Amino acid sequence: MSAVIPPPHDVDVVLPCLNEAEALPWVLARIPEGWRAVVADNGSTDGSAELARALGALVVTEPRRGFGAACHAGLSAATAEVVCFCDCDASLDPALLVPFVAEIRSGAADLVLGRRRPRGRGAWPAHARAGNLALARMLRHRTGLRLHDLGPLRAARREPLLGLGLTDRRSGYPLEMVVRAADAGWRIAEHDVPYLPRTGVSKVTGTWRGTWQTVRDMRRVLARPVEGAAE
Repeated sequence: MSAVIPPPHDVDVVLPCLNEAEALPWVLARIPEGWRAVVADNGSTDGSAELARALGALVVTEPRRGFGAACHAGLSAATAEVVCFCDCDASLDPALLVPFVAEIRSGAADLVLGRRRPRGRGAWPAHARAGNLALARMLRHRTGLRLHDLGPLRAARREPLLGLGLTDRRSGYPLEMVVRAADAGWRIAEHDVPYLPRTGVSKVTGTWRGTWQTVRDMRRVLARPVEGAAE
């Protein structure tokens, strides 16, 4: 009797993960049917990696700490034509990515981003929101893009993403993706998505210190010269 070969997954969803065992069951249950969750574990000590494997996700281990390091490890391990990114803390529903992927596949956009709209008390601390707004304004000045958010929910084709040559491995990774895509002439779309109170403690923008570090990383990205510009 021949073995049953499962159908290939249509989309890979990269989930950067650092101690998110409490949120993982909900997040992985929300991955659309036919898609694959790629959990990029960034040194969890709460059993996140083991739990993700038990729940059917592909787990990639990235020992180098940093949000960008985890995201890029997941992107490098992905094999689907379309790759999505989503936080692993239950603040964003991966099912919201379905229309994003449809927009990519239709050719209407090359990169689709989610503009976070807070739902519930404490969903988005004021200091984190203010830092994001300032960065969005700087991004507009740098690229001309009228974006409102640099949030983690996004979708694009895998090969072009790898072709951007992203190098940031810290908090500047999401911004670098947008900047390099804009420099390359990509069509970038943004859509509102509900942003829920996260499960557990934020490792990035949950504190003033974390927010400042994120802003500093992203400002460093914006300060880099335009790709292909004359010296």
